[in-house]
Amino acid sequence: MRRTWAALPALAAVLVGATPASAATHPSSSSSSGSGWEPAPQAPFDTAAGARCDFPVHGEPIVDEVVQRVLDTYPDGAPKRVEYKGDLIVRVINTDTGAFWDADAGGRAVVDHRADGSELWSVVGPVLFGFAENGGTLARGLYIVDGVYTMDISPTRYKTLTMLHGTTDPLCARID
Repeated sequence: MRRTWAALPALAAVLVGATPASAATHPSSSSSSGSGWEPAPQAPFDTAAGARCDFPVHGEPIVDEVVQRVLDTYPDGAPKRVEYKGDLIVRVINTDTGAFWDADAGGRAVVDHRADGSELWSVVGPVLFGFAENGGTLARGLYIVDGVYTMDISPTRYKTLTMLHGTTDPLCARID
C-alpha cells in the first residue's frame, strides 16, 4: 500500500511521458478517517523539445487535492486496482516563451495495474496524458482527455484511447 503513494509521481510522469522535476511526495495519511482515501500528490514534470511538443515544457500542479484508495492488491501487497479522485490543476508552460495554460486534470479514474506492467485506466472527466511520437492512438503531444473513456497503456507504454464520449484538447497548441 505504501508503494502506491510513493510511486504516484512516477506514474504521473509516465502518463505525461516526462521526467519528474522532483520525486518529492507528501506524507501518507488518511484524508478522511477510516475511508481508505489518502493523498496522492502529483509531481512536477519536464519534457524536452520534440518529446511531446516542438518546444520544452514544464508542468507544475497549482491545485492538487488528488486522493487515492487501493481497491485490490496482488498477493505480495502491490496495488492491483486503485481509484483516484480530486481537484487537479496543472500549469503547463512553454519554457522557451513563458506561455502557459492552466489545465483542469481533476477527473476520476480506476486504474487496473496488470502483472505485465500494463495499465487500464477507466476514466470519467479530464486527465492529462502525454503521447510520444508513434506512442499511441493520438499524435505526439500533451492532451487533456475529458469525458468517459478508457486508456489502455501497454507494457511498452503505447497508449490506446477508447472514447465513449468526450473530447481531446491539444495543449501544445495552447502554449505555442
